[in-house]
Amino acid sequence: MSTPNTALRAVRTGMRMSQDDFARALQSAGYRTGEPNDANKRLVQRWESGAIAAPRPLYVRALEVVTGLPIELLGFASVTGESVAGNDRDGHDLSSSLSDLSELVAPTTTPRPAGAHGSYGGVWRSRYQYHSSGRNQSYAGQHFVVVIQHGDRLTARSLPGSAPSALSLDVTVDGSVITGTWVEQTDPAGYYRGARYHGAIQLLVEPTGRRMAGKWVGFGKDLTVNTGPWELVFQEASTSKATLDRYNVVPDDV
Repeated sequence: MSTPNTALRAVRTGMRMSQDDFARALQSAGYRTGEPNDANKRLVQRWESGAIAAPRPLYVRALEVVTGLPIELLGFASVTGESVAGNDRDGHDLSSSLSDLSELVAPTTTPRPAGAHGSYGGVWRSRYQYHSSGRNQSYAGQHFVVVIQHGDRLTARSLPGSAPSALSLDVTVDGSVITGTWVEQTDPAGYYRGARYHGAIQLLVEPTGRRMAGKWVGFGKDLTVNTGPWELVFQEASTSKATLDRYNVVPDDV
């Protein structure tokens, strides 16, 4: 008898996504990372029901990008060294046979080793500054974020208890340069009333690999282009549930 994946369902519902919404987000993440997938509502249902004990690596990466959590915290069994079988419509189940693997698994992009870019996975403290034209005052936004790394790609998602807004970063590592995009869903009860802002970000990694600092760019009112400083400071490499619970709090002012 299959054991329902209550962890994945709790994460999805906590993100206020339907199964359809979640599947579309997985597809979008696949296109952004250069690994298109065929996620659909049926596949999400099979994951949550426990009919599929572990997803293909293709979906592992998409799940981590969308949720901002390591696969170990999403209620799945390890897929390391396992083969998969199934179909593109409903996903893939674990199989002990390797005979037809080449026909069943579509080719995927193999990321370069993480060591070539440094190792950045773990919990980081994010802090950026911005000027509010409506209030004519400068402010700082702070979050604890979980960084997931696949080769030269980093995905960061804020822990929900660290701020009333939700922050995400999708960036690429090129030596000591970090370049990508950011999205922030502001607090529905705050000054910006749940508005969604997005833009670009570029950071330089210090030689220690434990601090990134640079600038963000984004649009403001009347098509103005705004910018400001942004830094991320490493806190801990672990992404265990106990660690994330510990950082799921509002950062102290610095």
